[in-house]
Amino acid sequence: MTPATDAVRWILTTQDAPWQERPGLEFGPLSDMPNVIVIEDAPQQVIEGFGASFNELGWTSLGALDDAQRAEVFHELFAPGAGAALSLCRMPVGANDFSRDWYSYDEVEGDFALEHFTIEGDLETLVPFIRAAQAEQPDLRLWASPWSPPSWMKANGHYAGALPNPFMNSVENGLRPDQVGAEGTDMFRLEEPYLEAYARYFGRFIDAYGELGIPIGMVMPQNEFNSAQVFPSCTWTPDGLTRFVRHLGPEMATRGVDVFLGTLERANDRLIGDVLDEPDVARYVTGLGVQWEGKRAVAALHRLHPGLRIYQTEQECGDGRNDWRHARHAWSLMKQYFTHGANAYMYWNISLLEGGVSRWGWAQNSLVVVDPDAGTYRYSHEYQVLKHVSAFVRPGARALECLSYTGHANQLAFLNEDGSVVVVMQNDMAEAMPVRIMLGERVITPTLPPDSFSTFVIPPA
Repeated sequence: MTPATDAVRWILTTQDAPWQERPGLEFGPLSDMPNVIVIEDAPQQVIEGFGASFNELGWTSLGALDDAQRAEVFHELFAPGAGAALSLCRMPVGANDFSRDWYSYDEVEGDFALEHFTIEGDLETLVPFIRAAQAEQPDLRLWASPWSPPSWMKANGHYAGALPNPFMNSVENGLRPDQVGAEGTDMFRLEEPYLEAYARYFGRFIDAYGELGIPIGMVMPQNEFNSAQVFPSCTWTPDGLTRFVRHLGPEMATRGVDVFLGTLERANDRLIGDVLDEPDVARYVTGLGVQWEGKRAVAALHRLHPGLRIYQTEQECGDGRNDWRHARHAWSLMKQYFTHGANAYMYWNISLLEGGVSRWGWAQNSLVVVDPDAGTYRYSHEYQVLKHVSAFVRPGARALECLSYTGHANQLAFLNEDGSVVVVMQNDMAEAMPVRIMLGERVITPTLPPDSFSTFVIPPA
């Protein structure tokens, strides 16, 4: 019998009772066909980390809490070994859909020399937000992407690309009908002076944050480059991205900053493949960023470009209800990405007020939900699901394949560098489900409660 000190740790979450520490499981004999076989001797892709995005409304929502409460939140989210242990996060370059309002770092028409470039506005929101996370997670890694270039660099001269949509509750953005953008077009002005200045704009951004002790290790050229939105946005074609990365790549290389292509939110791997077909551009690209409908392209991207890392860059953001249904959907997204080669997984909003409504009228979910009237906060169901993976799968872990001959294929498995194995399972049925999980010659036989998530942390053999 395996000693109790080698027992398998079991953490359980249901809709009504999150994060229950169940009695440890001990290994037993294999008495019947296993439901799940974890293949330990053929590790898959390296897992670089888990994270979320630093958005302005995340910081302002946390402003409704007192200092002690904010400290609790940052410790829970970022401190190694305390909670979710987030270590790889995203931030915007200028305004995004969850900023306080539209801005860029240089809105002076024709300022190709970037004499008026400044990140001064970020000192009120994004900088203290990131520093509070760094205080808990000193090894925090950051990457960045813009939602819109400065408006004078765009063909329509406006931050947005779509008219307000009453069905989405979006609000007036000042866009005229003749300024509307379209998928499959370049809203950026592709003349060389604009491309060159925009690459230097990225460089100034990296430098400005670096001077504040906030290193940014990677950039992507554009958030959702196929989508013209009511909020800051800019469409690019593969040809336009190719022309820009020819400038962006060298600018980032001088700073030791990686360039990923993304974020791709269409189920079409050629939108990235066409850029990578140009060798003088592909040599600057070290990874790919995929979100939303890009999940249907991630398998092809992993197969066709095995030398490139893949980040899931934005979990689908919900509707502001923060309900259990969307937490279950979040789990399906994690399975999709990690099963098909993703190296990192990013949630979206860290914190929002109840209802989660943006400056442009769009309601979304968040890890932390703040009640400004009561001055209280709670962790969402999606936070618990993310934590079931991120709290135990450490940077440097490897994904593991699992075999199932009995229909129990609702799990993910990972091998940490210390030899421990993490198995995360969902029972999506309305009844208890006994399972037999085999790792080599070791077997555990938990019974998963109805509609639940379980994490099993299995010590090294």
